[in-house]
Amino acid sequence: MLFGKHVNKFYLKYGVFFLLGVIALILVDYYQLLIPEYIGNIIDGLNGEEGVEIIDEMADITQVIINLLWIALVIVFGRFAWRIFIFGTSRQIDYDLRNKMFAHAEKLSQSYYGKKKTGGLMALFTNDLNAIRMAFGPGLLMLFDVLILGTLAFYKMYNLDPFITYMAAIPLFLIAVLATFVSKITRQKFRERQKAFEDLSDFTQENFYGITVVKAFVNEIREIRAFAKVNKNNQEKNEAYIRVSTLLHVSIELFINVVRVIMLGLGALLVMNTIGEEADFTVGNLTTYIGYFGSLIWPMMAIGRLINMRAQAKASLDRISEFLDEPIEIKDDREQLEHVDEIYGKITFNNLSFAYPGTEKLVLKNISLTIEKGQTIGIIGRTGSGKTTMVDLLLRLYNLRTNELLLDDHDIMKLPIKTIRDSIGYVPQDNFIFSDYIRNNISFADDEADIELVTEMAKYSDVHQNIIDFPSQYDTMVGERGVTLSGGQKQRISIARALLKKPNILIMDDSFSAVDTKTEESVISNLKKLRQGQTTIIIAHRISTIKEADQIIYLEDGEVYAKGTHDELIKSCKLYHDLVLRQQLESELEGEE
Repeated sequence: MLFGKHVNKFYLKYGVFFLLGVIALILVDYYQLLIPEYIGNIIDGLNGEEGVEIIDEMADITQVIINLLWIALVIVFGRFAWRIFIFGTSRQIDYDLRNKMFAHAEKLSQSYYGKKKTGGLMALFTNDLNAIRMAFGPGLLMLFDVLILGTLAFYKMYNLDPFITYMAAIPLFLIAVLATFVSKITRQKFRERQKAFEDLSDFTQENFYGITVVKAFVNEIREIRAFAKVNKNNQEKNEAYIRVSTLLHVSIELFINVVRVIMLGLGALLVMNTIGEEADFTVGNLTTYIGYFGSLIWPMMAIGRLINMRAQAKASLDRISEFLDEPIEIKDDREQLEHVDEIYGKITFNNLSFAYPGTEKLVLKNISLTIEKGQTIGIIGRTGSGKTTMVDLLLRLYNLRTNELLLDDHDIMKLPIKTIRDSIGYVPQDNFIFSDYIRNNISFADDEADIELVTEMAKYSDVHQNIIDFPSQYDTMVGERGVTLSGGQKQRISIARALLKKPNILIMDDSFSAVDTKTEESVISNLKKLRQGQTTIIIAHRISTIKEADQIIYLEDGEVYAKGTHDELIKSCKLYHDLVLRQQLESELEGEE
């Protein structure tokens, strides 16, 4: 059985179903052991042995056949019942645990995903969960089958002849000793196997995502060699695990055959009256004894599988427990929570400094500025100057010190996370598109949004015409991560998705980098009409994107280097002035081409 704080509750939650399954298993095992007894009695009855009803008429044979058919029927229905109760319950546990893991994954912080690879996380939801399901299904069944059928078979064998049973028990004891020793090695080998599979998944997934880059740099051969190396490690770890599990399996088979030889040899001697004072061990008894031992072979073979299964499940549970025990860093502080239903758009950075968790280098330094409700703010600066970090903090993806960041004069650390994120529409840099219909991507924030609203938002983001050019228009299924769309189309669909939310604060993080200046001007013009009186923050690298903003913030090395309107910054900020001239020159050169 598998125990751990994340699975113990399932024994209580589904205890009734497990109990019904075990009852069905007991019935099956009990009736299964009646068959050797009937066969032995038939043989002795046909031979006319004393103490056994002689079978000499067709009616006697018919009754025996009816009894055997009745036993077979009970066994069939019993096996059907324990499959429903035990295997069905294991599937339900798999469902519950998977839901719990996904809910936990959704609550984990950005920093967690920054240090974990997707392939490793996917292995938790596939191989590791499957190992736990097997422990609660076939594993639990085999455990009780070994205990129940093994005990009943040994009891009946002992009643037939204690001496043979004692002699047969010695190799079986050695099986238990071997199994205990091998189980520790098996568990370690399985952990290594899972880690190798995780590395293989990470490499494969990353390579598929970056296949365009691989082809562009003509690096297929190098990647194939790198994959072969990772795959070889996976193969070696699997072979190491198989060697240990096979050793256990073969050893158990060897001991079983030793027991079979002992049993047949001593049984034959008893039948020939060479052992014991009374010659009461008949051919029927030997046949029954062999039948009992035949029923015992499966539990003994199952011991090896059970050990491997439990070792796998324990290693997988350790990995899943580590994941579920990962603390949720970004959460509401119930004691200090201010119940605010909506954020209207005023933002205050109050001498804010920030370093990412686990690092000491400040990404933002002493940021102090106020964004009034309804303003359009442009943020510009070199790569790595802290622009996106400001967005992450506004979305409450990281924790801050008290009163460093205020929304509507409320400390962001005291506001409900749901309220904050409900009030903000966000267009990220990577413009993630789900593998779904275009209409569903745009209506992601509102499942009940009708096609008219979806179309309206697409028109505001100037992507409507592109969408209706597709054969299926808004019902076009895009590939994984929007692979069938151009960069500009993905950006504008992302903008439409954020606009449909109708947020009081809209944040656009470099959302026009893949569109031409004419389209950019069209979208910005539409935003002015749509978002009057609402706060808009536009992060950009192009001056043309933010030059009409009410205020422009120039970040340099995590600090507010300068702020003002476009005209003011041209006069007062040399870095901004030089950037304007450089981009104008680039635009002129592109025009000449």
